[in-house]
Amino acid sequence: MLRFMPPSRPTRRGPRAAGSVRIIGGRLRGSRLPVPDLPGLRPTPDRVRETLFNWLGQQLEGWRCLDLYAGSGALGLEAASRGAARVDMVERDAQRVLALAQASTRLHADTVHLHAGDALAFAAGCAPASYDLVFVDPPFALQGAHQQALRQAARVLAHGGVAYLQAPDAESLKLWAADGWEVLRSARAGQVHYALLRPLAGGR
Repeated sequence: MLRFMPPSRPTRRGPRAAGSVRIIGGRLRGSRLPVPDLPGLRPTPDRVRETLFNWLGQQLEGWRCLDLYAGSGALGLEAASRGAARVDMVERDAQRVLALAQASTRLHADTVHLHAGDALAFAAGCAPASYDLVFVDPPFALQGAHQQALRQAARVLAHGGVAYLQAPDAESLKLWAADGWEVLRSARAGQVHYALLRPLAGGR
């Protein structure tokens, strides 16, 4: 099911408009999402998303996706734009949830399901093997969140499923991915380090 494509050279983009981020592929390509000026909110840059979806094979028809820390919605709505059958987006900040709801309605993103609340609590309530792709990108300052989120991701991923992880440096990425994960691809864009991971057999 998973199709890994060689990464292409990222195309040069114009600067991101203040307070917004752009969907870069799929049926919603070019649509902009508002980005509230809130502490800890880090929309995944165009260059990073372009590389990530090159790794995944661009189109996600039929995939079930979980965005545990939705933030701006850039990752979850990008997946929906590329054909994902269902995208569950979890966000606890009320202002961000409102912005995500408005964006989803405006874009007719019918496969997106918003969940207001704690990401780890939501994941703990999900059935095992219920997703093909899990986005793990908590605020960097949230101590222990990455390791806990990855443990939940390993439990809810179906066979052959993968997780996306983002970190502030290579050492943190290596540390967070060390417990039961295989790093399939990794890259760096500026100060952002990110990787595509697969649970090791018996590591759940």
